[in-house]
Formats: sequence, C-alpha cells, structure tokens
Amino acid sequence: MLGNYLIGLREGLEASLVVCILVAYLVKTGRRDALRPVWLGIAAACAISLGFGAALEFGSQELTFEAQEALGGSLSILAVGLVTWMVFWMRRTARHLKSELHGKLDAALQMGTGALVATALLAVGREGLETALFVWASVRASGEGSATPLAGVLLGLATAVVLGWLFYRGALRINLARFFTWTGAMLVVVAAGVLAYGVHDLQEARFLGGLSTKAFDISSAVPPDSWYGTLLKGVFNFQPDPTVLQLVVWLLYLGVTMTFFLAPRRDASARKPSPTAA
Repeated sequence: MLGNYLIGLREGLEASLVVCILVAYLVKTGRRDALRPVWLGIAAACAISLGFGAALEFGSQELTFEAQEALGGSLSILAVGLVTWMVFWMRRTARHLKSELHGKLDAALQMGTGALVATALLAVGREGLETALFVWASVRASGEGSATPLAGVLLGLATAVVLGWLFYRGALRINLARFFTWTGAMLVVVAAGVLAYGVHDLQEARFLGGLSTKAFDISSAVPPDSWYGTLLKGVFNFQPDPTVLQLVVWLLYLGVTMTFFLAPRRDASARKPSPTAA
C-alpha cells in the first residue's frame, strides 16, 4: 500500500502544482474569464485518465492467460520507462516549472479558448496517463487481489490535492526540488520491482526464457502470505523466489538509475569556460 500511496502522492502533487500555477496566474493577471476553459481541459484530462485505466483493467480480462501476461509485462516495462523519464525530468525542471507553464499559458491566451483547453488538457493529462499506467502495473505486481493498492493510490491523490490547495492558499511552502528528489528516489525503488515483475510476466508468456531458473528461494523464511512478506510485496514488489533474469534486471536498473539520479548536478555556468585575460 505504501508504494501505491507514494505513486498517488508523487504524480498527484505534480498535477496539483500544475493546476495551482495555471489558476493562480490567470487570477493574478486578471484573466478570470479564462478559468472556465482551463477547468474544462483539466476535467477532460481526468476523464481520459480514468477511461484509460478502466480500459487497461477490464480490456485485458478478455485475453488468454499468455496474452494477459505478455500485455502486462510489456505495459509494466513501458510504465517503468515513463516513470523513469518523469522523475529525471521533474528533478531537472522543478525549479523552472512555473515560468515554463506561464509561457505556454501566455501563448494560449493569445490563441483563444480552444488553445486554453488544450494547454490544460496536455499539462494535466500527461500526469494522469502516466499515473494510470504505472498504478495499473504496480497493482498487478503487488498481486494482493484486494482493494488495498487502490486505497493507497486514492489516499496519495487525496493528500496531493490537500497539499496543492495549501500551496495555492500560501499556507505551505516546501523545497520542491528536494521533495521531488527524495520521492523520486523512492519511486525508482518501486519501479525496479515493477520492472522485475514485468520480466516475470514475459517469462510466463514464454516471450522470455529462464522461468524455471531461480536465483534463490527464501519462501520458507519469508512466506508470501505472512504480514512481513505482504508488506515487502506491497512496498517493494518483493518476490522470495525470483528468476535469475529478474534479479539481474532488478540489480542493473536500480544500480544504474539510482547512480545517475542521485549524482550531483553541475550548473550550466560551471560548465562554461572562463574568459581568458586579454
């Protein structure tokens, strides 16, 4: 549940910040007449995201077992790719997100109502689609067969909405760059588990080999149905008997991604050569 809560919080807060920036800018510049098209775009983005999630959940149920595993594995890997790109992008642009959105909104105001709707739709819709895909993949990976993962996501989204409202009202101020760095690092750990589970799905679909080659089996020490086994599964998508390929993919992804993600960033000014004396 904690892993899914983190997904809902992280993605929901990004969307909440986008909405706050758009609405606050229109109010501050005296363009309240443009609020309606922006809210229409936001509502459309939410509806599309919910529809996409429902299509993933119910559409896959009509497929054969191997087709379900192949689809689940492929989409899990795609979800991990999108989330990985997202955490790096947000770490790089968190400090400049406001000015970037202001520029897009200024251009949309000059173009008319349709452009305003499209701007809000694209800004929020991207977060919504990423969330729907990664949540679906994470819930499949957790394999709990209950409403707990969905409850975690909803709690995360609700927390994000409250935080977004507090940001808008000026009652809460935090270092967004630091916040997205820490939550991004935790999300990379969750993504590593989803990636390993996606590989397992492709092995069960007979798209990849090595299903019977286990790296280790500690099911007796960490029973999947125990409280601590369930906790590890829900938070980290831990599997007590992974295949060799799953373990290799998990280690490579986590090691490489975390190394680059936590590496100190160099300022652009530091990379510029200093002028030589005349």
